[in-house]
Amino acid sequence: MTPTQAKNLDTLGNQLATAALTSLIRLCPEIRTASDAQREAALSAMRARSKAAIDELLEDGKACPWMAETIFASAVMALVNAGIKVLRNT
Repeated sequence: MTPTQAKNLDTLGNQLATAALTSLIRLCPEIRTASDAQREAALSAMRARSKAAIDELLEDGKACPWMAETIFASAVMALVNAGIKVLRNT
């Protein structure tokens, strides 16, 4: 991986994380009243899912570049879903 590719992947990861966290806060208001341990558990679940979500995003993006925004939104929702599952099951 070239330095430019690594930088682009870092940028993509940061944008995905920001979008996922923003979506989690908007879609799951109980995060605001969750304990620190519950929030950390939700974020840990999101981090655990992130590698697979990014891999899927890149693979699907290569196959269907015209659907990039939809594919990105799908990756965001995969992370959000992981966080919400933990918040609502603890």
